[in-house]
Amino acid sequence: MNWDQIEGNWQEFAGSARAHWDKLTDGDWQKITGKKEHLVECIEKRYGVAKEEAKQQIDRWSSALLEVVGRSGTR
Repeated sequence: MNWDQIEGNWQEFAGSARAHWDKLTDGDWQKITGKKEHLVECIEKRYGVAKEEAKQQIDRWSSALLEVVGRSGTR
C-alpha cells in the first residue's frame, strides 16, 4: 500500500493522523483531505518544522500505519 491508497481511504486513516498531529486545527484537516502535500504544509506551519522534517514525520507515520494494516490483512 502506498500514499495513493492512504489518500483513497483517508476517512479510514484520518483518525490516526489526527491523533498523531494533534496541533492541527479542524480547518487544517478540512484542507488536507488526504493530500500528502497539504499535510506537509500544515505540519510545517503548526509545528514550526522544515518541509523535510514534516515529510519525514509523515513517512514514519505512514510506514507504521501501513505495517499495522498489512499485518491485519485488511488491505
